[in-house]
Amino acid sequence: MKRLIIMIWAFLGLATMASAQSDDFGMWYELGAEKKLSKQWSLGLEGEFRTRNNSKTADRWSAGINAEYKILKGLKASAGYTFLYDNNQEELTWKNSGDPKKWTPTYWGVRHRVNLSLSGSFDVGRFSIGLRERWQFTHRPEAKDKKYAFNYDSDDYLSGYTLEPVKERNKGMLRSRLQVGYDIPSCKVDPFANVEMFSDGDGIQKMRYQVGVDYKIKKQHVFSLTYRYQTVNSGDDDNESNIHLIGLGYKYKF
Repeated sequence: MKRLIIMIWAFLGLATMASAQSDDFGMWYELGAEKKLSKQWSLGLEGEFRTRNNSKTADRWSAGINAEYKILKGLKASAGYTFLYDNNQEELTWKNSGDPKKWTPTYWGVRHRVNLSLSGSFDVGRFSIGLRERWQFTHRPEAKDKKYAFNYDSDDYLSGYTLEPVKERNKGMLRSRLQVGYDIPSCKVDPFANVEMFSDGDGIQKMRYQVGVDYKIKKQHVFSLTYRYQTVNSGDDDNESNIHLIGLGYKYKF
């Protein structure tokens, strides 16, 4: 228990340091349940809430379901669906003259996401090494009357505006994650670290680095504490920024 308390204080220290940097800081809260249906099949449910803007602004709610199939020892396949409700950030574009061209205020909108994954793992002593390849496809429906297009007269004076929709968008992404875990003898705390790369046809869009611990109680209750750092490519069109994240999670297995 002393070891767990030390780890918690260390994570809180990281959070304080992160909030002082120029990058953003946010929190992730995760809640899940997993049901083993047979030796090969299991079903999972999960919900998530995220914040941004130094954790002062709600960023996203989501709820998902997934099914996992054990192909053989150390190799699994899964498929899932997630409903996302996003707080989209404000966007403003400018004309060459320096006048505003289009403005999209912050608004809440939905996205639908499906994913297919293949993951493999093996043990080396008390270390476990795993690789997961996940393809995800996200559909964002059109959001009507969310964007202001400014109109100018012949003398280039602002004469009014018209409302435009934020167009629908479909986006595919490949997520590749390498993870290393360690089984501490006679301890309920399992530390792990991973790095994940998000890429599409235009190259690497973002990287996510994570360290964390899982705390298990009677194999049914799993509490998690994580620190993530995410870097975003300047060409990414989700209007995200580099961000430090502290995550708190709970999963019930039955």
